[in-house]
Amino acid sequence: MVFDKVKEIIVDSLSCDADAVTLEANLKDDLEADSLDAVELIMAIEEEFDIEIPDDVSTQMQTVKNIVDYIETNK
Repeated sequence: MVFDKVKEIIVDSLSCDADAVTLEANLKDDLEADSLDAVELIMAIEEEFDIEIPDDVSTQMQTVKNIVDYIETNK
């Protein structure tokens, strides 16, 4: 499942508690990702799923669900 892999990448990238990573979790507010964290996270997701996420799209991704939805739509 895409969410499980994304969750694993987020926990590794942000060193956050796995229980905090839900579809509704906001990357900045709930998971405390700063702009550098977000860039590194997107790069890790692109590598894992072998996709490219345009910068204008990645900057609009605010929740875990935004990331999962994009991957499922563009895989």
